[in-house]
Amino acid sequence: MKMGRIEARVLATLTLAALAVSGIHAYDRLTWVLETLPVMVGLPLLLLTHRRFPLTPLVVRLLFAHGLILMLGGHYTYARVPLGFWVQDAFDLARNHYDRLGHLAQGFVPAMLAREILLKQTPLQPGGWLFLLTTAVILAFSACYEFIEWGAALAIGAEADAFLATQGDVWDTQWDMFLALVGAMAAQLLLARTHDRQLSAARR
Repeated sequence: MKMGRIEARVLATLTLAALAVSGIHAYDRLTWVLETLPVMVGLPLLLLTHRRFPLTPLVVRLLFAHGLILMLGGHYTYARVPLGFWVQDAFDLARNHYDRLGHLAQGFVPAMLAREILLKQTPLQPGGWLFLLTTAVILAFSACYEFIEWGAALAIGAEADAFLATQGDVWDTQWDMFLALVGAMAAQLLLARTHDRQLSAARR
């Protein structure tokens, strides 16, 4: 199953509009750039490759949702997103947990993208090995992202605090990677059948 042109254009337009809005009066300009950079790079890549390597509607929609999560976090910084404060107050939590949602999504959405690439570009078939390797790819991706955060901290010092969003948690890196792992596994368990149906329909 391929995504219709109208829906693809609507999602691309909404992404550009959301990116522009998220940059207006962003709390910290450097953090906004760092957090939204995946959107700035990813959208042009999707537009350039959509004819040669079209993605399923499921994956495109997930990428759109992930982009919104990134842009909201970029606008406020993850430690200051109002939704996170609402959850913090409602459940009497010690910190703003929007960052946790971001890392859960960092596993959930890229897992389906990695799964699609592996199914299309390798001999792998749905099953245990695909599940394992998709999960391993996401863990590697999450680790690399933590390296990026570490590099940013070394390069720009205290100005990277909003980007790191550790909020004083010494186990923040471990939590980030664990939540990416949970997201990757959950995505495959919940969406694999739908994903396989769309891939099968696209081959016809």
